[in-house]
Amino acid sequence: MSISQSIPQPPVEDTDAATEAATQLAPRPGPSRRTFWSQLGSAFAMFRNPKSLTGLAILGVFVLIAVFGNIIAPYGPLEKDYTALRQGPSSAHWLGTTHMGEDVFSQIVYGTRGVLVVGFTAGIIATFVAVVIGVVAGYTRGWRSESLSAVTNVFLVIPGLPLIIIVASQYQNPPLIVIAAVLAFTGWAWGARVLRAQTMSLRNRDFIQAARANGEPLRRIIFVEMLPNLMAIIASSFVGTVTAAVLGLTTLAFIGVIPISNLNWGTILFWAQQNGAFPTYWWWWLPAGLCIAILGVALSLINFGIDEYVNPRLRSAGEQSRALRKRGIDANSSVTTVRIAAPPDQPTTTRTEGDS
Repeated sequence: MSISQSIPQPPVEDTDAATEAATQLAPRPGPSRRTFWSQLGSAFAMFRNPKSLTGLAILGVFVLIAVFGNIIAPYGPLEKDYTALRQGPSSAHWLGTTHMGEDVFSQIVYGTRGVLVVGFTAGIIATFVAVVIGVVAGYTRGWRSESLSAVTNVFLVIPGLPLIIIVASQYQNPPLIVIAAVLAFTGWAWGARVLRAQTMSLRNRDFIQAARANGEPLRRIIFVEMLPNLMAIIASSFVGTVTAAVLGLTTLAFIGVIPISNLNWGTILFWAQQNGAFPTYWWWWLPAGLCIAILGVALSLINFGIDEYVNPRLRSAGEQSRALRKRGIDANSSVTTVRIAAPPDQPTTTRTEGDS
């Protein structure tokens, strides 16, 4: 008898079972990097359309001005040149001077920082409050939902501007964070209302019901299942709140509620109005007004782009319009271009017909 015959061989079935068990116990590879970046890109897909890109580009310019204002501004915001009082635009003062010889361009550059700080701080605070109250009120039922909805309705009818004036007037020199907090306190209700309605629609979807049936904790259902589907609406609410905060800040500064030490575009308009700059000294008030308008247009373009991403009808219409423009066809034109096929020996003819 040979040695190989004397050694017992394991059964084939036991070897296959051991191999299958080892395969199951082996660690599975995690998600690839490409999958991660694709998920990250899909989360910011709302900013890929031309409207959002244009708005983000304009907003980026204002952010750079706010960050590097000390380098961009040729003078200090309150530095006076008594030899150039109410002087028009020149090589020394690009946007002219005030009645005290202060450089208007430098004031606008320094005022950009205060406007953006208040706008984005108020937007972050108001959006956070709106997400917490709106999502909780939309997901829960019973007295919790009704109580939070009643609080939201109360804040919807509170007159914002008079309340802001009363609160801001209590401080001799209110810091920017206080102004932003007051603007956020009166501006979160609309976002919470929209998020509550959308959350009530999502809580009855199949994937939410399946997660609840599987015993998933509440925090995972909200943060993993619901919030990714609400990101577009949250972003739109944030942009709208920032726009309202910027307009509220400039309004408070223009009517004189905010002290002159808090320099911003509204403060420039206040001093221009107090010293009779309208309409003769246009370089004093026009640039500040244009900055407010351009920043509002940038935020509106971002909001329009997000709205186009959220609304399926607007998204499909926008995609069709861009596809037609690539083919050289104007989607808004009332004239339809008709191409008539010709025999091979003759060129193709084209004629236009009006839509009937």
